[in-house]
Amino acid sequence: MTGVLASQQIEEMIARGEITADPAILPDQVQPASLDLRLGTRAWRVRASFLAGEGRPVSERLAEFEMHQIDLSAGAVLEKGCVYVVPLMEGLALPPGIQAVANAKSSTGRLDLLTRAITDGGEEFDRIAPGYHGPLYAEICPRSFSVLVRPGMRLNQIRFRAGQATLTDDELNALHGETPLVDGPALIDEGLGFSVDLKPSQGTRVGYRAKPHTGVIDLDRIGYYDPTEYWEELHSASGQIILDPGAFYILVSREAVHIPPAYAAEMAPFLAMVGEFRVHYAGFFDPGFGHAQQGGAGSRGVLEVRCHESPFVLEHGQVVGRLVYERMSQVPRQLYGTGIASNYQGQGLKLSKHFRAPG
Repeated sequence: MTGVLASQQIEEMIARGEITADPAILPDQVQPASLDLRLGTRAWRVRASFLAGEGRPVSERLAEFEMHQIDLSAGAVLEKGCVYVVPLMEGLALPPGIQAVANAKSSTGRLDLLTRAITDGGEEFDRIAPGYHGPLYAEICPRSFSVLVRPGMRLNQIRFRAGQATLTDDELNALHGETPLVDGPALIDEGLGFSVDLKPSQGTRVGYRAKPHTGVIDLDRIGYYDPTEYWEELHSASGQIILDPGAFYILVSREAVHIPPAYAAEMAPFLAMVGEFRVHYAGFFDPGFGHAQQGGAGSRGVLEVRCHESPFVLEHGQVVGRLVYERMSQVPRQLYGTGIASNYQGQGLKLSKHFRAPG
């Protein structure tokens, strides 16, 4: 068994007790190639982000960095610019050959809500070593908007992997030859490169910039908020925009992306040398994303971009990130798309599901 574990294999892990939960895991937490993780009932406001470090439990470090505790049972606001740690309802008892990687869910990233998994003895965010037995925690730092959260909300997700299944560039070229991975020339160099679209086929709207002073977003409210209260539209007739230091942007890839059913992918930032910005949140792409038979023809990647120390000109077609493809251990029983009401299949430039469609 080598590759990213599929939904049916995750269900088997749950049945064997390799994934634990209190309360029990709900069927709709299991995605084609990942498991949604749920917030517990309490949050710790801490002075700074931290990793537990070798041999040290997170609970010990919480006692060191805690400012105060918050009961989430009736809902609580996590304030913009603050750092919180929330125990998750799920835990792990991984066998020796299985490792895990966590990531923010798509809607979490699109709200600039930095969410990372930490573990007892952990020396990296979001990376969980084979054989790990212990609890899981989410470190949450709202960057652009304060958010209202409750127990059971799902801000991040976890994938499980047996062995090394990343495709080499030669293998990626061969796969693209069999089934096109993008709707145009494929830039393959340590993964599949993708670029930014600043020349839309209709109109001049190329993205959104988060407004600095906004109201709270209740993460349970779907299609509720007026985007003009939270976002400034970005327009360009020239195919370029200037990124402001510290600002957060929602842009879209020029390429339509395809993840065949037997593969999964992860978005990774492009090399820092290309400019003073980064695609802020790496993200999971499930098997079936952009797959025509799943209603996904023309699915483009939404880019969450943050500029760093100095203003930077971003131009149409500039490469801003890459997709790293991995083999699935098995093809999932159900693919990303219409059958499981996936929010972002067939997408173009799109805000998170919490906002009404822009006019």
